[in-house]
Amino acid sequence: MESCGKTCGELWILRSQALIRGTWYLWLPVDSFDVIVIGLGHAGCEAALSCARMGLKTLGLTMRADRIAVMSCNPAIGGTAKGHLVRELDALGGEMARAADQAGTHFVTLNASKGPAVRATRVLCERDAYAEVMQRTLASQPGLTVLEGEASALEVEGTTIRGVRLSNGREFAARAVVVTTGTFLQALMHVGEEKSIGGRLGDAAATGLSGSLRALGFELGRFKTGTPARLVRSSIDWARCELQPSEERPKPFSLRTPREPFPLRAPLACHVTYTTPATHEILRANLHASPLFKGDIVGRGPRYCPSLEDKVVRFADRQRHTVFLEPEGATSPLVYPAGLSTSMPAEVQLRFLRSIPGLEHVEVARFGYAVEYDYAPPTQLRGTLETKRVSGLFFAGQLNGTSGYEEAAFQGLMAGINAGLLARGEPELVLGRHEAHGAVLLDELVTRGVDEPFRMMTSRSEHRLTLREGNAEFRLRSHGARVGLVTSEEFAKTEARAATVREELSRLERARLLTKLRRTEVTYASLASEDGERPALPEDLATEVEVEAKYAGYVKQASIAWNRKVETHDAWKIPSGFAFASVRGLSREAIEKLERTRPETIGHARRIPGLTPASMSLLLVALRRESV
Repeated sequence: MESCGKTCGELWILRSQALIRGTWYLWLPVDSFDVIVIGLGHAGCEAALSCARMGLKTLGLTMRADRIAVMSCNPAIGGTAKGHLVRELDALGGEMARAADQAGTHFVTLNASKGPAVRATRVLCERDAYAEVMQRTLASQPGLTVLEGEASALEVEGTTIRGVRLSNGREFAARAVVVTTGTFLQALMHVGEEKSIGGRLGDAAATGLSGSLRALGFELGRFKTGTPARLVRSSIDWARCELQPSEERPKPFSLRTPREPFPLRAPLACHVTYTTPATHEILRANLHASPLFKGDIVGRGPRYCPSLEDKVVRFADRQRHTVFLEPEGATSPLVYPAGLSTSMPAEVQLRFLRSIPGLEHVEVARFGYAVEYDYAPPTQLRGTLETKRVSGLFFAGQLNGTSGYEEAAFQGLMAGINAGLLARGEPELVLGRHEAHGAVLLDELVTRGVDEPFRMMTSRSEHRLTLREGNAEFRLRSHGARVGLVTSEEFAKTEARAATVREELSRLERARLLTKLRRTEVTYASLASEDGERPALPEDLATEVEVEAKYAGYVKQASIAWNRKVETHDAWKIPSGFAFASVRGLSREAIEKLERTRPETIGHARRIPGLTPASMSLLLVALRRESV
C-alpha cells in the first residue's frame, strides 16, 4: 500500500485484472459513504454512476469486478417499449444508450411501418465489448469506488438505513443504500434434473442478504428466468436461414454520441429460422423431463418471454415459432438463438435444436438453463423506489420483479437519483405517467405489484401518443439538468432544438401548410416543392415536426380526457399517515390492500388490483371530509 496523494488521505490498492485491456484500479475505501449500491449489473451501474455524478461519495459492491454489466442473456439493448426506456434514461443522464452505441453491431428500427409512437430502436451489441465499455466508465468515474465483496446484511437503526455488512465482516456506513441484486438472491439454476447454486453460469449466488431482508420484515417471493443454449457459429448452415441485415444508415441511440462517424463498429448480419413440427414433437415427448413441468421450478416465469417448451404447450396450434440467430460479436465463435430459452436436459436440447432448419448439424458451446431467485414484491416501495419500511433503503431492477436489462437500468437510474437527492437533502424526483414510459413502469410496480416478471409495453401507457422515442429529450432533459446529470450546455442545446420545432410548426401554420401536413398521405418532405421559405432542419427535427403536426388532434383529445380525470381525483394526495381502517364501509380486503400498498395519491389507489369503484368512492368521501 501507498498513499493515494489525495487530500482525503485515502489508501488504495492496485490490482491487475484482465478486464478492459488494461488495469482495474480497486480503491480500498474509508468506512463511510454517502450512497452504497449493492450489485453492479444494469441497474447497479446506472445507480452508482448517477450518485457519483451528482457529487456523492459512492461505493459500488460487486462479487466479481470482471462481471460488471455482463449481458447475462440476449446481447441486445432496446426493442418495443424497451427502446423508449433507453432513450428516456439517456435524456435523464443515464449511460446505457451510450454504451450500446459504442458496442453496437446491428441496428434496426422495430415497427418502422407503424405509427411513430410504437417505433423502437434495437441494437445488437458485441457482448464482451458492452461490458468492457461500462466497466471502463465506472473505473474512470470520479467519486465512485468499486469493491469486490458480498453484502450479507443491511445495518438499520430503528427504521433508518445505516450501512452494509459484508460476508467477511467488514462494515460500511452510508446515508442511503440501493439494492440491485438481479437474479442472485438465493439463486438456483436448472438444466433438466441437474441443479446448481448460482445467479448465472460461472457466478455464485448471494446467500446472505435474503435472510437480512426477511429479518427486517420484507416479503420475498420466487421468480424464474431462463436463457437459451449458445451455438457454435461455424456449425450453422447460414444458407438455410433468412438474412436480416443491419440498417444502412442507423442513428445513434444516445444524444451524447456524435452523429459522424457512426456506427463505430462494422455491421454484423443476423438471420432468422423457425422451429418445426418435429421440434414441437420432441419437446412434447420429453415434458416429463422438464423441471418446469415436473414442478421442480416453483418460481413463475415471464409471460412475454416464455421457455420454448412452455410456448409449445400454450400455443399448441402454432406450427412454428421464430428463432433469431444473433452473433455475439465480430470475432466471437458464439451465436445467441433468441426465442429458444429452455431448461430441458442437455440431450433433449441438442435433439430439438437439430430439428430446426440451418441447425441440423449445430454444435452447442453451452446449454440453456433456468434460474430461480428471490424477489421483493414492489408494493413495498414508494414512488421513488425507497422502501416504506426502512428510510434511505432503495430497491431496483429484477429484485423488484421485472425482467429485462432496460427495465432494470431505468429503475437503477431513478433509485440512484432519489438516493442521491436524499443524501443531499433535496426534494425527491417522481415522474408523472404523462412524462415517461419509465414513470409508467415505476407506477405500475409500486401500485399494482407483480405476479410474474414484469415487462414494459407501450400499451400500458395512456399517454403513448406523446411518449415517443423521438421526443424523449424534450420531455425529460430538464429533470436531468435539475439533479445534475445533464450539463447546462447539453440542456441549452435541447432547449434550442425544442424551440426550432416549435418555430417551424408556427411558420407552417402561418404559411397555411400545417393543415395539409396533417393529412395521412402528405409528408414534410413532399411539401418542399410548395414551401419556398423552408429552413434546413436536421433529419430528426424534421421528423419531429411532421409527427407533432399529425398527432396534434389525437393528443388534444387524449389530453382533455386526462386533465378531466386528474382534476376529478387522480392527483389528490393521500396523507402519509392516513388510517384506511377508519374509512366507514370499507371491506377488510380493501383495507388490507390499501394498508399494504400505502398509495400516495388517489390515482395510485385506483390502480391497486381488486380495489372496487365502491371502495374508491368511500375513500374519496373520507378524504374530502378530512380536508374540510
